[in-house]
Amino acid sequence: MGKTDFLSPKAIANRIKSKGLQKLRWYCQMCQKQCRDENGFKCHCMSESHQRQLLLASEDPQQFMDYFSEEFRNDFLELLRRRFGTKRVHNNIVYNEYISHREHIHMNATQWETLTDFTKWLGREGFCKVDETPKGWYIQYIDRDPETIRRQQEQEKKKKQDLDDEEKTARFIEEQVRRGLEGKEQGEPVYTELNRENEEEKVVFNLCKGASTSTASHSKASALGSSALKEAGAAPTVKRKETPQNSEQSKEKKKKKKKTALDEIMEFEEEKKKSSRTDHWLQPEIVVKIITKKLGEKYHKKKAVVKEVIDKYTAVVKVIDSGDKLKLDQTHLETVIPAPGKRVLVLNGGYRGNEATLESIHEKKFSATILIETGPLKGRQVEGIPYEDISKLA
Repeated sequence: MGKTDFLSPKAIANRIKSKGLQKLRWYCQMCQKQCRDENGFKCHCMSESHQRQLLLASEDPQQFMDYFSEEFRNDFLELLRRRFGTKRVHNNIVYNEYISHREHIHMNATQWETLTDFTKWLGREGFCKVDETPKGWYIQYIDRDPETIRRQQEQEKKKKQDLDDEEKTARFIEEQVRRGLEGKEQGEPVYTELNRENEEEKVVFNLCKGASTSTASHSKASALGSSALKEAGAAPTVKRKETPQNSEQSKEKKKKKKKTALDEIMEFEEEKKKSSRTDHWLQPEIVVKIITKKLGEKYHKKKAVVKEVIDKYTAVVKVIDSGDKLKLDQTHLETVIPAPGKRVLVLNGGYRGNEATLESIHEKKFSATILIETGPLKGRQVEGIPYEDISKLA
């Protein structure tokens, strides 16, 4: 077996030595050549290929340095974003993972001399949040992706809406408690001192609410009562009919009857449920239309069925014509309004999740009239439902 053979001991030893990282001082970034010792690096520097690369670099050295600097920055930030996300991490940990890749761009070929200079530059340019501690420099990646920013804004909006609803409910309950306490204070009895203007005057206690406060009125009432009893004994018993005027007054009294705090809270919660809306509307087994042009004309304006909903805003749909499955955001889809008489699903508002029958369509108002078919509100007719709140059932 020859010395230059692939399976010779020397060839195997050379391959073992060439694995992993080598010393940085024996690496040529222009030629991307790693030498194992000083002699090999010296021979490489005297080679014809290295001399040609030096001549090319001498024409515009700044261009080569900018290229290497940009590649180093992009690879470093990509590793930081993919590996650590927006977590706060020591810069040396990220750098050690970066240089573990054998074909990485070395820092001595860039515009930064040390890792600290590069970390400070990232903070000045706004790529990361940097802070210095006794243990060294820490960095935190700033995600400026438009999709990520949009999701964060939607989450903040939803959180603020939930807080507003809780504050309204708490304020409403406090108002009811305050009104209840005020009514209780007004209904408390008032105690006064017992005084007589004349010592000979008799003191009369009226235990009945409707009784008179004077002796004259008391005697008059007793006389009327006795006469009424005599007439009642003489005449046969007849049921007293309520006059229309009295019945109307009793109905008005019932209407004007004060609602309790519990009734008002229940009405408030019901109105809140009817008016509650969310920023996500996707539901399984509904028919939608693909409106994005990013997938090409093959799928544009095609109808599909939602098979699965992921994270409320993303859906896996199956195209009806071709049977292809796609994963799309709800901004790339819109609802489908069927012909009157077909079944639909309510996607938003107080009737969310109920199946219904489409009765009529109002094209000028971009709304429809539906008849609820499921749930506790079965049989209720709802008018003015927007197009985007209902969709055809598959």
